[in-house]
Amino acid sequence: MIIWNCVFFPGIVHFVLHFGVCFYLHRWLESTWFLWISQMNHIPMTIDYDQNLDWVSAQLSATCNVNQSWFNDWVSGHLNFQIEHHLFPTMPRHNFWKVAPLVKSLCAKHGVKYQCKPLLTAFADILRSLKESGEHWQDAYFH
Repeated sequence: MIIWNCVFFPGIVHFVLHFGVCFYLHRWLESTWFLWISQMNHIPMTIDYDQNLDWVSAQLSATCNVNQSWFNDWVSGHLNFQIEHHLFPTMPRHNFWKVAPLVKSLCAKHGVKYQCKPLLTAFADILRSLKESGEHWQDAYFH
């Protein structure tokens, strides 16, 4: 019993606490990363449901791309090509860069806007969108 109290119990407590801290820190970092990466292409977009757009135009108006670079490709897991992701959802993400020029030329041919922005602009758009949403909620509840 003395060996358990002096050696094993503190070791188990240390392991559980260390594991718990590492696990929850990892989950927090992962969920924060996923939130920023997945929302930078969706939240700031203005979508009007009354326009009755065709499917391709609706996908292009509901999302945007983030400029391609080795860093943006890596940090987003190639989801910086969100337009191509919406148009070709089953295509492997590492191939999006191959079809992006074709999608751009198709958009130019038909006069459909193909929006692409820098990474920091996309992040700033999230903050701007959240600020606008917060102001709407504040007006609804306090005025």
